[in-house]
Amino acid sequence: MRTDAGRSLSLLVALSLPLGALADAPSPMQGFTAEAARAESALEARFDERLDARELSGWLERMSSAPNQVGAPHDKANAEFMLGEFRAWGWDAHIETFYVLYPTPKHVALELVGPRRYRATLTEPPIAGDRSSSRTQGALPPYNVYGADGDVSGEVVYVNYGMPEDYKELARRNVSVQGRIVIARYGGGWRGLKPKLAYEHGAIGCLIYSDPRDDGYAAGDTYPAGPGRPAAGLQRGSVADMPIYSGDPLTPGIGATKDAPRLDRAQAKTLLRIPVLPISYQDARPFLESLAGPRAPAAWRGALPFTYHLGPGPARAHLTIDSDWSLKEIYDVVARLEGSVYPDQWVLRGNHHDGWVFGADDPLSGNVAMMAEMKAIGALAATGWRPKRTLVYASWDGEEAGLLGSTEWVETHAAELARKAVAYVNSDSNTHGILHAGGSQVLQRLVNEVAAGVKDPAMPATVLARWRAAAILGDKDADRRVAKALLDGADLPLEALGSGSDYTPFFQHAGIASLNFGFGNEQPSGVYHSIYDSYDHYRKVEDPELRYGVALAEVAGHVMLRLADADLVPMRAQDYAAVIARYVDELERYTEHQRQQTQEAHRLLDEHVYELASSTSDPVGPPAREADVPFLNLAPLRNAVAALGASAKAFDAAYAAALADPARLTPARAASVNALLTTAEQSLTSERGLPGRGWYRHMVFAPGLYTGYGAKTLPAVREAIEERHYAEVPDAVAATAAAIDGYRRALESATQALR
Repeated sequence: MRTDAGRSLSLLVALSLPLGALADAPSPMQGFTAEAARAESALEARFDERLDARELSGWLERMSSAPNQVGAPHDKANAEFMLGEFRAWGWDAHIETFYVLYPTPKHVALELVGPRRYRATLTEPPIAGDRSSSRTQGALPPYNVYGADGDVSGEVVYVNYGMPEDYKELARRNVSVQGRIVIARYGGGWRGLKPKLAYEHGAIGCLIYSDPRDDGYAAGDTYPAGPGRPAAGLQRGSVADMPIYSGDPLTPGIGATKDAPRLDRAQAKTLLRIPVLPISYQDARPFLESLAGPRAPAAWRGALPFTYHLGPGPARAHLTIDSDWSLKEIYDVVARLEGSVYPDQWVLRGNHHDGWVFGADDPLSGNVAMMAEMKAIGALAATGWRPKRTLVYASWDGEEAGLLGSTEWVETHAAELARKAVAYVNSDSNTHGILHAGGSQVLQRLVNEVAAGVKDPAMPATVLARWRAAAILGDKDADRRVAKALLDGADLPLEALGSGSDYTPFFQHAGIASLNFGFGNEQPSGVYHSIYDSYDHYRKVEDPELRYGVALAEVAGHVMLRLADADLVPMRAQDYAAVIARYVDELERYTEHQRQQTQEAHRLLDEHVYELASSTSDPVGPPAREADVPFLNLAPLRNAVAALGASAKAFDAAYAAALADPARLTPARAASVNALLTTAEQSLTSERGLPGRGWYRHMVFAPGLYTGYGAKTLPAVREAIEERHYAEVPDAVAATAAAIDGYRRALESATQALR
């Protein structure tokens, strides 16, 4: 081993701090008395012994052996296979069926009709060495689910990533998409925003392609040599307006059972209004190459071998999409292991099983890790052990189309979940490298403690050590606040959750404390949502021996066991209070920065700086003048977080004292406190929900209306400021402060019970 690599590994080991070095640890294990913690550690060791990477590999090969999108025979076969396994492992399991709107294409075509003719292939050819790539019978043609049907022709305009700032740049160059077909590249934001914004700007159709700069040969060797997207590879995916609500478009807020009342399609707010189609960069090249008009800005230029122009035209496209808009069945496989002490407190775990084609990485790599957890827990139960709280494991269907299976299940069981759900633990695709963890910061200490006890499969360090090292090097802020805190021994912060996986209905709709786990690295995901996301690809490129699958099972499994068995529900309230206070700080800084930027922009406009600096060969006009930024009153938020901080400190002290003196923690007192903690996160929700999208009820976390997957913190206030809807800020501040006050009162009730 090289000397410099040895030094790096030594640093990683040094950064893996023992649990005693973590500041203010309330107990040897979050939520446990000292004696109970020792027993829990022994239980987890027995759990780990039952995890077998060979079993994960076998399940992965079987379940990814045929196309398994919604409606495919193999999707149902996978559900039935899991049902049999779960029952054999000792779980009380069943399949819960829902009936959802899921359009599938009957006819799709794309042509370049001028200035030359080209018919897009819209196919992904087999690749040598990838057995699945030639077994595509039953796979759907490339498409974006929930885009509109249509037969449209028009000039083409290149819109870069098709995000809001891109349309501002087009306006500065006098380029309009009105009545035209846009072509956008994947990246820069969630795919569903691209056709939505195109429609809002007057476009009649949308093409989305994968540029080789982003995930093809400019980013990495292309498959089969490496992880980059091959020339004919393309990315399927949903374009439902998921930031409005997730789940079945026709049954918002209620479960899509067979007899559920349904909206007419014209009433469904999440369905797109123009046709949209994903294409490869092989098919995109003739369209982009035929564009004239202004040269694209430097940041917009991809890696194809020609000059990128914006149009409009002379490239003209003809796009046709005709779909079957019938209801389809989806199959959630749900399993329970009843708790021995608190049967009406549920600890939930989920991963989805549907893919776009074979889905080996997304999602089956995470699903088989979850299956390994279930088999190991079933083996423990066979020896006589029982969790104190009920464990509920689920393999969801229909996630890829818009979190269908999880959302419909949550909406169907909303009342029961409101009483019983302690926490939800999610995973999705899983590869190798660094642990990524996001979720409710009240569970932050629990996650750090678990990660400190799991060994990384590839290095002589814990997964916490590698996660910590990546976070230190990844802190790019000027003050390096996060890096300094981590080097001083602080806990690793959990990422804010936006959307894009099955935690959304649990966390942001139902208000259930949630976590999301997965291992990954920075290599391009070049087979994402393509036919090349196969077992052979996964074993070659992602996690050859499924060792990180076992690591994921250990991380998620230990979290589940501790949530199930803890004397007190594992929580550290000061972590949550601190992060909410930080979000208020960020809002204040953002508002001041917006004010300063606006003032500077006004001065540049008044002095005609943009016109004077414009190139005569590539003329760019000035940006539109924005309204002045008023001084906003965020004091109610500041007051609410200050009060929350004091209450959180008192709660954590009482919590630690109760665990340190087991004689005080009587069964009756523990039951009373646990009942209060089970529903605490719901206090951060609002019955009204967020402005314009009431399905999202969490007032601290939501997917951004114009980011999709990306999280917005304190979203009602933040988006009102970002979108310059200043008249809406006072109501948003009041609603958010009320939610924070509600959480404070929940903590105070728990503190009183502890005392």
